[in-house]
Order: sequence, then structure tokens, then C-alpha cells
Amino acid sequence: MLVKALLPLLAVSGAVSARATPGKSSAGAKKLLRRADFPIPDSTGSVTFDEAYEVDGTYDGEYQTFGRGVDCTGQEEGGDSDAVFIVKDGGTLKNAIIGADQIEGVHCEGSCTIENVWWEAVCEDALSLKGDGDATITGGGATGAEDKVIQQNGVGSVTVQDFTVVDFGKLYRSCGNCDEMGERKVTMSGITAINGKVLTGINSNYGDTATITDSCATEVTDICVEYEGNDTGDEPEEISSGISESCIYSELPTC
Repeated sequence: MLVKALLPLLAVSGAVSARATPGKSSAGAKKLLRRADFPIPDSTGSVTFDEAYEVDGTYDGEYQTFGRGVDCTGQEEGGDSDAVFIVKDGGTLKNAIIGADQIEGVHCEGSCTIENVWWEAVCEDALSLKGDGDATITGGGATGAEDKVIQQNGVGSVTVQDFTVVDFGKLYRSCGNCDEMGERKVTMSGITAINGKVLTGINSNYGDTATITDSCATEVTDICVEYEGNDTGDEPEEISSGISESCIYSELPTC
């Protein structure tokens, strides 16, 4: 099974002190197979936050592993206090690994840039776009998402480039029943998707669109699913799946 090779890690500045730096564990056959499928970088250390860390500006994690020291609570909805990072409007989080010991991953309060961020295990969601504004996710990847990897609640455009997702429910979902609904657009390119249910889920009745190019998918059930979203809190109904005026892509090759 072919996956994209990682670009060489560049030297980064502005070191962040870690509370603990574990030694490298022995790599058994299971770990080697997982790395072959999901090319997460080697961690340079670990940091456990007592509370969500707010990013105002740019935060370079230097490929340390960040967590909260808690067990995942599954699909039970958490809040901002359960996040590892909260990225303020206009902020950038880059070169970080989100560990398994957390619930809510990363929250963005508005426009944000997420660059080379990896989730070694997704709990409720990996990345929640909470506020209105445009977001760019470049590089990185996520694995083990029972449901969503990227959840867009605010209104705006989302760009996902060169992202790897393995064992997932949905890579991207436009909120189907938020209190305030509106038009959202997602553009994806350079995606490597392996073993998942839905690559993108949108609400075409609100004018959402998904555009996918230069990507591959292996054992992914649906590339694009359209839902009828609502602002009542009801579970949105699926309208259709496949190529359409709202789901813009050509058939994806296998990875």
C-alpha cells in the first residue's frame, strides 16, 4: 500500500521546554505496520498541559507530543476546557503531535492555520473550527477517528492540503445542525485517505461545496455525501452521495 513519503523535517527555532522526555520504545511488528500506513513523525518529547493552551500568534511545537493526561471519553461532546490547544482568531499552530491522552484535540476560534500537526489518536474530534473565518490545514494527519477528524461549525472556507488520514469516520464535516447555519466551502488536495467511511460531508441545502483534486482513497466508502442541514438540532438527513454540482471531483485512484 503506497502512501506519501514525509518531507524531511526542517530545523525549527524557538524551542519549547517539555516536562518529560520519554525514551524511545521498542518497535514491534504492530507498530511498524502502523507507521507504514500512517507516517507520523518521531516525537521529540512530551508535554502535558493542565489546561487548554491558548495560541495567540504562532506556536511551534517542534514535533513534541502534547496531551492533557486524561482518557478519551469517546463521542461524548466536550468543550473548550477539554482541548489541548485553543488557536485564537488569526493564529497558527505548527509542527506538533497531539497525543492519545486528550478529549477535544485542537479548537480554532476563527481564521487559523494548522501546519504539520499530527493526531496519533482522535477522540471526539481532532480539529474543531468553532468560529467564523477561513482555515488552512497543511501537512500532518490523523488516525483512529471513530467519527469526525475536522468539524467546521463556523461559516467560511476551509483548505486541506497534503493531509494523511487513516482509520476514520469522516475526514471533514460541515456542521449539520448548529444553532447558526450558513454557507461553508471545503477544498482538498493531496489527500491520502485509507480505510474510512466518508471523506467529506456537506449541507448542500445551505450552499456548501466540496472540491477535491490530486488525492487518493483506499477502502473509503463515500468520497462526498450531501446532507440536508438544519438549525433545529435535529439529526440531518442524507440527501445523496457522489459527484454533483456540490461535490466537485473526479473518481479518486487508490493510494
